[in-house]
Amino acid sequence: MKTALGILFLLLTTSTLTLGQNGSKNSAFTFGEELQFEVSYGWLNLAEAKLQVGKRVVQEQSRPHFKIDAFGKTKGAATIFGKVNDNWGTHLDTGTLLPSLSYRHIEEGKYRKNEKVYFDQENKKARMELYDRDNRTLKESKEFKLPGNVQDLVSGFYYLRSMDLTNLKKGQAILITGFFDKEIYNLKLIFEGTEEIETNLGVMDTYIFSPQIPTNKLFRGDYPVKVWVTKDQNKIPVKIKANLFIGSLNIDIASAKGLRNK
Repeated sequence: MKTALGILFLLLTTSTLTLGQNGSKNSAFTFGEELQFEVSYGWLNLAEAKLQVGKRVVQEQSRPHFKIDAFGKTKGAATIFGKVNDNWGTHLDTGTLLPSLSYRHIEEGKYRKNEKVYFDQENKKARMELYDRDNRTLKESKEFKLPGNVQDLVSGFYYLRSMDLTNLKKGQAILITGFFDKEIYNLKLIFEGTEEIETNLGVMDTYIFSPQIPTNKLFRGDYPVKVWVTKDQNKIPVKIKANLFIGSLNIDIASAKGLRNK
C-alpha cells in the first residue's frame, strides 16, 4: 500500500517533468484549483489523493509563488497493510514556473520523513534540510550543485500544463534533468498520441504520455506506465495506468474544481 502511494506521486509528477526548462507562460491553472483522485488495484480501492493549489500567494525570495500540495492517504481495508498519510509540496514561482522550495512530510506506518529543499535557480544550487520525526529539530543540512534550472517532483507536473503540447509528434522523446532525494536524474517521456476516453468528468479528448521508469522489480516492461492528460486549456491528468509484474495499478480522477478554464 505504501508503494502504491509512492507510485502515485511519482507518476503524477516525474512523468511530466520532461517538458520544460526554458520558461513558459501559464494559462492552464490558478489559485484554488483542486484535483481529487482514486487509486485502485483490481477491485481493491487502495487510496485517495489530492493535488491542490493554495488560494493565496506565498512569498519566496521576495517573489510571488503558488503553494502547491500533493496529498495521499490509504483508506478502507488498505490500511491493514500499513497506514499512509503523505504530503509532498512545492512553492512555484508564478513568473518563471521554477520551484524555490520543495518539501516532503512522509507518514508511512511508523516511518517518518520531514524534508525541505531550497532552490537557488540563478546560482544553480540547492540546500536540503532534514528534520526529526516531529518536524521540529534540524538533523542534517547539505548543499548540492545543480546543472541548470530544475523542477522538483510536484512542480514539474504544473510546468507541463503551461507548455504548448499541440505540436508534439507521436513517438517524440523529450529529456530533462531534475533534482529529487539528494540526486540529479535524467528522465525520458514518450508522446504516444491522443485518445478519447470516458472519465468521471465525462468524455475527454486526451494526450497520452509514457515515462521511462528505471528498471525495478515492481513494473513490467520498459514503458509500463501511461498517463492521459486532457487535450484542453487546463491539461489536467485524468487517468494513469501502471502495468505491474502482477496486475495493474489505476489512478483515476474523481473530481476537479477551481479550474482556470471552464
